[in-house]
Amino acid sequence: MHYEIAPAKINLTLDTLYKRDDGYHEVSMVMTTVDLNDNLSFKKRRDRKIIIESDHQFVPTDRRNLAYQAAQLMMRRYKIKTGVTINIDKHIPIAAGLAGGSADAAATFRGMNALYKLGVGLDELAALSSELGSDIPFCVYGGTALATGRGEIIERLPKPPHAWVVLAKPSVSVSTKTIYGALKPGKNKPASGLMKKAIIDEDYEQILGTLKNDLEEVTVKKYPQVRKLLGNMKESGADGALMSGSGPTVFGIVRKERQSVHLYNAMMGCCAEVYRIRLLG
Repeated sequence: MHYEIAPAKINLTLDTLYKRDDGYHEVSMVMTTVDLNDNLSFKKRRDRKIIIESDHQFVPTDRRNLAYQAAQLMMRRYKIKTGVTINIDKHIPIAAGLAGGSADAAATFRGMNALYKLGVGLDELAALSSELGSDIPFCVYGGTALATGRGEIIERLPKPPHAWVVLAKPSVSVSTKTIYGALKPGKNKPASGLMKKAIIDEDYEQILGTLKNDLEEVTVKKYPQVRKLLGNMKESGADGALMSGSGPTVFGIVRKERQSVHLYNAMMGCCAEVYRIRLLG
């Protein structure tokens, strides 16, 4: 048996630069992990089956699950002859802009590597994982990073300054494909380079001033709940607030623990799913 932790991520920036010939958007984004985790366990099987187990009713246990696809890819690439049972103890909200599925897939790449003692380096795992999804390479490494290309080119960065994060997820489902489809890329000035510098300089105020997500303006038009939550975050004392990924989750950053408690309590009156956590980086 082998165990892996799969932390969620938030976007501190998400710049969309242009539409590529392959249909993807060229992006530049700074992401960091937070201490909201799924927990995965891996156990060898005598047959060649991949079995996904989860008590969460909305976690698919078949080929739709990215962890299943990651295990399948590992078995094919490294000629693994036996199967695996993967148990996913789910805590990251689903379809929330927090890379929960990608984090589980990344944990599966690391978990299969350890379970079968393959000795594959993180760089190789990250490159392999890009075949499944753009957020997975970042999740393989974790920490804080600048991601470019379609998200698969990773430049690792130092940890951001210590801070607390309050996440709030409204009860709506957002299609990433739909949001990107409605986007006009390249209309906003990129912020990821400035965010990278702010993190390296450990400049908390500059980090707050550089928070930016190009997808936010599209999502808030389609989902007024997201706009309302962002307003509630700011009115309730967040030092800075932003939507993560394509949404619908929004987050507020504060420096002090007592601020986080106040913000958490305030947001509990606005939304059913609220989490008070720390930046990990």
